[in-house]
Amino acid sequence: MSQVNLKKGENVDKALKRLRKKVDREDTLKELRDRKYFKKPSKKRYEEERRRNYNQRIRSQNEW
Repeated sequence: MSQVNLKKGENVDKALKRLRKKVDREDTLKELRDRKYFKKPSKKRYEEERRRNYNQRIRSQNEW
């Protein structure tokens, strides 16, 4: 669980911004959304393969 302690005299909005950044870096929300429903292992592999192919295509287009 991500946790952020308020520093002395720190604004709550600033601490909330630090918490959001921390959660984004840890991919906490992404993992939570992925675990919301059961996903078959074959479906996970399929999605991962699609993600890899997409990223590879984008990288190869940027090299030109």
